[in-house]
Amino acid sequence: MKVSREQMIENRNRILNVASGLFRERGFDAVSLSEVMKAVGLTHGAFYSHFSSKDELIAATIAHALSSDEEGSFDLRAYLRDYLSPLHRNNPARGCPTAGLAADVRHQTPAARAAMSAGLRAQLVRMENALPQVKPSERRRTAIGTWAAMIGAVILARAVDDEALSDEVLEQTRVWIERITQPALK
Repeated sequence: MKVSREQMIENRNRILNVASGLFRERGFDAVSLSEVMKAVGLTHGAFYSHFSSKDELIAATIAHALSSDEEGSFDLRAYLRDYLSPLHRNNPARGCPTAGLAADVRHQTPAARAAMSAGLRAQLVRMENALPQVKPSERRRTAIGTWAAMIGAVILARAVDDEALSDEVLEQTRVWIERITQPALK
């Protein structure tokens, strides 16, 4: 039975969504193509109708996950509160793709790294737009520092086995960012 174009698009998106969650939760190397396809409910052979290799899936997944992040302006204070929270820390499969995948991307193909670069550029522009009251000459630096601190805090909070320390890393990073971005949060 031939699959319609619409069904092919839907299947590809399901593969990307499932792979994104699995990769964020366990890392690229710990997830097999068979696991992805089983979780999607398709055969391993059907994978090759959509992608030529796992490397291509990884690059496409990164691009998909980062492009599906919310776009446009946002409330920075609310974003900080949600991002630097135990709920986000404890749910990597549904959390920020950058925090979940960035450390592993350096070992991936140029296409995967290019997808991460494009996502980072877009997020920095979004962050800059959330800082209109920061002096224009400081806005890019503040956006980069803020985003880097947020990503680093989540990665560190997930890495330690001490929940109190993990919570402290998240909380103190949020307080520090609020202090340096104060004009944007009023």
